[in-house]
Amino acid sequence: MQEETMAMTGAVFVQTNEIDNRVLAFRRDAEGGLGDPSSYATGGSGTATPHLPSQGSVVLSEDSRFLLVANAASNDVSVFGVEEADLRPIATVASGGEAPRSITERAGTVFVLNTGKPGIAAFRLSEAGLAPVAGADTALSSAAADPAQIGLSPDSPTLVVTERGTDAIEVFPVAADGSLGEPTLVPSSGPTPYGFAFASNGRLVVTEAFRAEKGAAAASSYAWRSGAATPISRSLGNGMSEICWAVVTSDDRYVFTTNFAESTVSRFALAMDGSITLEDAVAGSIGDRRPGLRDEGLSEDGQFLYAIDADGGRLVGWRIGDDGTLSPGIVRDGLPKTIAGLAAR
Repeated sequence: MQEETMAMTGAVFVQTNEIDNRVLAFRRDAEGGLGDPSSYATGGSGTATPHLPSQGSVVLSEDSRFLLVANAASNDVSVFGVEEADLRPIATVASGGEAPRSITERAGTVFVLNTGKPGIAAFRLSEAGLAPVAGADTALSSAAADPAQIGLSPDSPTLVVTERGTDAIEVFPVAADGSLGEPTLVPSSGPTPYGFAFASNGRLVVTEAFRAEKGAAAASSYAWRSGAATPISRSLGNGMSEICWAVVTSDDRYVFTTNFAESTVSRFALAMDGSITLEDAVAGSIGDRRPGLRDEGLSEDGQFLYAIDADGGRLVGWRIGDDGTLSPGIVRDGLPKTIAGLAAR
């Protein structure tokens, strides 16, 4: 008998952000198509409102063995074991603060960005879940920080937080035990720094939503020098609005950003020195210019880009060409409009 279904080669994970929060796990086939989702209770609560303001509320560990999910309303983080597209609940633990909205992990060290009282909590990740790192909790420099994302540099023990309220990027040195040193505040090249992504050499690309200024969104890039972020390309506009999320392709050639207000994807070329140039302001689109496109992620094989169309209650995806072009056609409908966070493998 001929096999009726394709072998599944990867997965996409999102959270529903409902009161009884769940993770939806989609198996991915070799053509980028997504199967029917499996649902897993996190044991925590989401905000039950659309447009969770974060990047990184659902993340895979560096080795893809664990999935971490921030439950913003119940102030905790859920840990799942990952076996292909199947999840195994491990634990749900207190986030060390209020309203956790972004998570990052490297080599078993996890940092959670709590946004109620802006601060960072550190944990060690294992098969048993998350264990707090004693004495490692750290407040951000300003109570008005309004932080958006937290992330670890791939090439140095450095932690980065974007802060919309102060138009700054806060940079912390990370000790071997997970504790954080004195931070450096780097003024953002443009207003409202939000999402960011690292290239493998540590170059950093940050989106700038420019608050409510229509058509004024931009992106900037930075390099590390003497423990601080030094601007390379400053506030390069794409003619879009509310640019908020960013991913860097595995070959470090391109940056894809999602523009919430127009539901488009922009493509920037990324040079080895970290400089960026805008190649295509509308490399991808959901087909009309209504708001909705948010969190995005790349498949582990680098062939597919996925994003949440929150206002449409669906996942959308594109195949990535060798030249960075995006070919549409991947859609999964019927999802809650509260969906947030996206991790792909």
